[in-house]
Amino acid sequence: MQDAAFLDLSARAKLRVTGADRVRFLNGQITNDLRKASETDAIEACVLSAKGKLNAHIFVTASGESFLVDAEQELRETLRARLERYVIADDVEIEDVTDEFSLFHVLGGESPAPGFGRIVSTRRFSATGWDIWTEAARHDAVRDELASAHLLIDVAAAEVMRIEQGLPRWARELTDEIIPIEANLEERAVDYQKGCYIGQEVISRIKMSGQTNKRLCGLISLNNVPLQPGMKLVAPSAGGKEAGWITSATGSEGQQIALGYVKRGFNNPATNLNALSPDATIPVEVVSLPFS
Repeated sequence: MQDAAFLDLSARAKLRVTGADRVRFLNGQITNDLRKASETDAIEACVLSAKGKLNAHIFVTASGESFLVDAEQELRETLRARLERYVIADDVEIEDVTDEFSLFHVLGGESPAPGFGRIVSTRRFSATGWDIWTEAARHDAVRDELASAHLLIDVAAAEVMRIEQGLPRWARELTDEIIPIEANLEERAVDYQKGCYIGQEVISRIKMSGQTNKRLCGLISLNNVPLQPGMKLVAPSAGGKEAGWITSATGSEGQQIALGYVKRGFNNPATNLNALSPDATIPVEVVSLPFS
């Protein structure tokens, strides 16, 4: 995908966190170190349950005396409720500002002109790009101005790019049954040196053991038959033992590829598995991520 391209992410849920205790509070809720977030740089992070499983996958940036948090639109209600559950005696307010802001992301290249809105360096895909936060009333004007010099990537093309880069997405690879390390998020969204946060003990234990029960992997259809989310994976070398499941799939450069969770013992690159559909058995090969 060319650098001169952008996405419209305005539908994402957006929260504003304010109050004198906002830094201490929010840092105790996320897996990354909030001190890395600034007015010009966003961080990627996860919000976890006490069992170390995902409640949300987010991006955070500082904005004056507040932090702006954005997440997939499906999390608009649940993320705010999850954070507010831990506000006890803290001077913290969490406000839904989804409808106040438009959000665009420019892939790579140089920083856009400041006239578009607030520009924030953010790594949403394989390389660092640029978020543009602007008032919702300016959505169409900013989109049209960006489109005059950049290609607008639609939802379908963005999904193909995401899968090719092996990036997990909420409600596909990321659910409340997944631990961030299983989704390959540790390098992007986990800081092992920061202070305590909800779910940290589980994450630290997994780091010390170096093992997970399953891991997000790439899969290639060996006979080029399309794959589908939800297909079960079995290991023919182990008598058809269940080995995982597919979470996302697409066609890419003449190949049928997918993301899926593959259990320990079957997730090494070049391992052959079968993906099961109601009327077919599709041979697949486990590959390292990203595909491209």
